[in-house]
Amino acid sequence: MKFSRNASANWKGQIKAGMGTISTESTVLDGAKYAFGTRFEDGKGTNPEELIGAAHAGCYTMQLSAFLGEEDLTPENLHTDAKVTFEDGAITKVHLTLKGKVPGCDAETFEKIATKAKDNCPVSKLLKAKITLDATLEE
Repeated sequence: MKFSRNASANWKGQIKAGMGTISTESTVLDGAKYAFGTRFEDGKGTNPEELIGAAHAGCYTMQLSAFLGEEDLTPENLHTDAKVTFEDGAITKVHLTLKGKVPGCDAETFEKIATKAKDNCPVSKLLKAKITLDATLEE
């Protein structure tokens, strides 16, 4: 399978006083605002790090669902948080926190499949940052 997806960014002005927008082909993001304050401070809007985190969490969780399915396990719920760390001008780490409810799955199998998904998710493969994972199987 081969496909492409499109997104765009537009920026006006200098780094601290300027402002930009991010849009996606699907229009889920359509002119979402981002700026220095939304990236490096607590301003309202989005930023590249949270978008990378959302993409990674979404990709990882779908990959995990596929790998569970290969073992005839059907998740009732999978929830992944992605914490993206930016320091000294670089994204240095992504930490995934997973909570899953998977009937018929034991903790050892869950951890094994969760780690396999972390290592094989297309976004994980793309990122060169250190990627860590905490996985919890809920009863």
